[in-house]
Amino acid sequence: MFFIEKALFIMVLFRILSGSIEIFAAFLMFRLNDIEKAILINSSLALIGPFIFIVTTIIGLSGIADKISFQKFIFILLGVSLIMYGVLKVD
Repeated sequence: MFFIEKALFIMVLFRILSGSIEIFAAFLMFRLNDIEKAILINSSLALIGPFIFIVTTIIGLSGIADKISFQKFIFILLGVSLIMYGVLKVD
């Protein structure tokens, strides 16, 4: 019998949802055939991406929390925080 961890399954579902939203947005841009609306849709995707990234990381960390040391857990959270800071930092 095939077994998949609950945390992994939820992460996969979030990534499938994220990919489906991206494909739907591309279809919508194509269908609307308007550059201003396409920019609006694209900027909306820029808000969804980091949210999915944070949620899937949190779910993944919760799934392995009992398998890693507290120090490694802190380093992972620090790394994710630095990635988000680097991506979202506006000069």
